[in-house]
Amino acid sequence: MIKGLLGKKIGMTQIIDENGVFVPVSVIQAGPCVVIQKKSPDKDNYWALQMGLVEAKPKKNPTKPILGHFKQANIPPTRFLREIRFEREPEQKVGDKLYADVFAKGEKVKVTGLSKGKGFQGVVKRHNFGGGRKTHGARFHREPGSIGSSAWPSKVIKGKRMPGRMGHDRVTVRNLEVVQVSKEENYLLIKGAVPGAKGTYLIIQNLERG
Repeated sequence: MIKGLLGKKIGMTQIIDENGVFVPVSVIQAGPCVVIQKKSPDKDNYWALQMGLVEAKPKKNPTKPILGHFKQANIPPTRFLREIRFEREPEQKVGDKLYADVFAKGEKVKVTGLSKGKGFQGVVKRHNFGGGRKTHGARFHREPGSIGSSAWPSKVIKGKRMPGRMGHDRVTVRNLEVVQVSKEENYLLIKGAVPGAKGTYLIIQNLERG
């Protein structure tokens, strides 16, 4: 059965496992999440749960459509609202709350979020180009070089690696292991790094289908 939860990246730290090995972990505030809407094949052509992440600070200045959407479920508006699809009907209903104990220690998950934004970058940083020599009067250092022929095709080929905006993309990291779960404090410790900076909103799902 697919399991899913919304969370917020708190940061990274390290713990010592039972073998005395230091393990790098990401700390995620995972839940409580409240079910805002339940979608079904009869009406929406698929099964899904629309969830909101409950936080200490409520959403500021929600629009009337957002207020109306949450009012149908009798739930205050949340800042982070996302939908998780299921292969068959989930057992949760509108208004139910999900906590970090949806996942268990040792379970494999995938985490989706927005990567760190790095602004406009050149080809050396963005595409790992080697650059030119730095000595003997060379004036070609971090430039991209030739970007196409003049006679034919007389244009820059589509997909050419060029300078541009870097980062702030939707990224999914798979096969991450849940190291520790705390329902009381609403956090997950996940081995390794997850996308984004501190405060990034995340979607955590298990790897099973069905």
